[in-house]
Amino acid sequence: MTTAQLTSPYQHYVYAYPHKTAYRRLPDRPALRSLWTGEDKSALSLYLHIPFCEVRCGFCNLFTRIGAPDGLTGAYLDALERQADAVRGALGDTGEVRFATAAFGGGTPTFLTAAELSRLCDIAERRMGADLRAIPLSVEASPATATADRLAVLAERGTTRLSLGVQSFVDAEARAAVRPQRRADVEAALGRVREAGIPVLNIDLIYGIDGQSERSWRHSLDAALAWCPEELYLYPLYVRPLTGLDRHRGGPGTDPAWDEQRLRLYRAGRDHLLAQGYVQQSMRMFRRADAPAQGADDYACQTDGMIGLGCGARSYTRGLHYSFDYAVGMHEIRGIIDDYVRAADFAHAEVGYRMDAGEARRRHLLQSLLQAEGLEVADYRARFGSSPGDDFAAEIEGLAQRGWLAESGSARLRLSAEGLAHSDAIGPRLFSPAVRAAMAAYERK
Repeated sequence: MTTAQLTSPYQHYVYAYPHKTAYRRLPDRPALRSLWTGEDKSALSLYLHIPFCEVRCGFCNLFTRIGAPDGLTGAYLDALERQADAVRGALGDTGEVRFATAAFGGGTPTFLTAAELSRLCDIAERRMGADLRAIPLSVEASPATATADRLAVLAERGTTRLSLGVQSFVDAEARAAVRPQRRADVEAALGRVREAGIPVLNIDLIYGIDGQSERSWRHSLDAALAWCPEELYLYPLYVRPLTGLDRHRGGPGTDPAWDEQRLRLYRAGRDHLLAQGYVQQSMRMFRRADAPAQGADDYACQTDGMIGLGCGARSYTRGLHYSFDYAVGMHEIRGIIDDYVRAADFAHAEVGYRMDAGEARRRHLLQSLLQAEGLEVADYRARFGSSPGDDFAAEIEGLAQRGWLAESGSARLRLSAEGLAHSDAIGPRLFSPAVRAAMAAYERK
């Protein structure tokens, strides 16, 4: 990293560790049955990935394609069924397998029709054995695809949380983020979500958009608050390689003035939500104090036991994180989806990163520390037989010297308010040298 990048508070959005750019082809293609033998399968997380969107936003580098030719979504669900059968078989004795949480993500799962969403739920329930009406089920949606018939299916099948990607209630800001939508359509979609009766509504908002001011940011926050959402996620805008904004702006670069603007807007948004009775869960996540609990956060789970189905999903065992190939460019994504749809063998891991004891400790530290409640030292010691201070003395001292750690005693290690504000600098600082090297060597495509 350059000096400018090291001093920027906005380096890398860390939602999982290691990042997929550290994954590599697995020459031995280990059998899933061998990977899951001996794993604790009593509280698994299930994630189903749908790689389709009606449009691709300018900031998006998710594994997704725009639209789908006739028959592709059906063929994709056919492949998802084949994969589910193979994975369920690899998990072994049904008495040992229990799913504690489930999520449908993407892409945009609600790109699927109502009938296809029902089929997606069938895959989770009938083929994987997840009881969607008994566990938290989170589904991502866009305003354009949050139609009454789709929402009715999701509500009937047990969805407890619907996350709507709004980003801004100001039409000009939405256009600047290359997200074509009108506020009237967003409000109508929010009304449909509330009418569907899904218990938890999450609204995603973005700060740092070209032309955005503190006044317009407050306007979007208040427009969201008018719907009394149980959760709000506040995301800083990133310009990532191979995205629409990257091509428009000529690359991400480093911009101290933009960094300062985003920090200013973050603090304004944070303080406004705290004043409205929301509780900060992380740099991004704010939950209403009376919101129903949703179980573990699938994107920040410190423990293992994650089953991902679909060509963009990850799975986690103690010794291996695995998935399929990864890309951001549209041409490459289409090729990976086509390969997935044609695949017959889903009984082996193809791409992944092997987790040794040091990486497991680092992952636990990183993903605990980036949550507002921080890391409970006793839990860490019970799992690893050592303390975080023993294993990561230099890293922890570096955070303390910058004022990014709270004075919380020896029982818990957690970030200060200023540390939370710099989460996107702290995360990359905690990456191991091996992960850094693998990410640097990744050939972006």
